[in-house]
This record gives sequence, structure tokens and C-alpha cells, in this order.
Amino acid sequence: MANSINIDQLAAEIAKGLAEYSQDVVEKVNASSEAVGKAAVKRLKQTSPKRHGKYAKSWTMKTEPEVGQPHKRIIHAKAPYYRLVHLLEHGHAKVGGGRVEGIPHVRPAEEEVIREFTREVEEAIKRG
Repeated sequence: MANSINIDQLAAEIAKGLAEYSQDVVEKVNASSEAVGKAAVKRLKQTSPKRHGKYAKSWTMKTEPEVGQPHKRIIHAKAPYYRLVHLLEHGHAKVGGGRVEGIPHVRPAEEEVIREFTREVEEAIKRG
């Protein structure tokens, strides 16, 4: 029996196999999050309100690497335009009274990213 292992080594072999599988899944999740994040930034740049164009161009993605875990991807508007996101998305009060209606552009992009990322991660886990 060439592939036989001792019962004492079984736990170590299972742990080794699971570590290899989890590392493979982490790499696939990182690749998926990078691709989906770039697509989200591109969509936000296209769908954001454009009065002068600086707000729409301010969208970017930041990566915070973590050892042994999938990287964190943060999509945000750069300074000083991050202050406008809530006001443009949800509307705001005018100085002389009344309200400005919001222009939903973040929520649709967020919902699309969640669906796409979830689908890609599920496929990565199934393929192993």
C-alpha cells in the first residue's frame, strides 16, 4: 500500500489538506475582489453626478492586505469629495428652504458588487 498513512498521521494530513484548500480559496477570493472592486469603481465613475466632473473622478479603491486572510477592499471617494457622498445620494436641505432630491448612484453599484462578488466566491469555493 503506497498511499497508506498511520492513524497517528491522519490529523496532520487532514490539516495539511485543509490548509492548502483554504489558501487556494483565499487566492481566488483576492482575485475576485480585485476584479469586482475595479468594476465598481468604474461604474461609480460613470454613474456619479457630474457638475464639474471632479466628484465622479474621485472614486478609488484601497487594498488592506491581511496575512492568511482575504484582502480588504475599500471603495471610497477621495478627499474632499467624500463629504458629498451622503448629500448627493440621499438629498439635502436647501439654504432658502426646500429640499434637493438625492441622486442614487452608490446603492445600485453596491448591490451589483454584492451580487457579483457573492457569485464569484461561491464558484471559487465550489471549484476549490
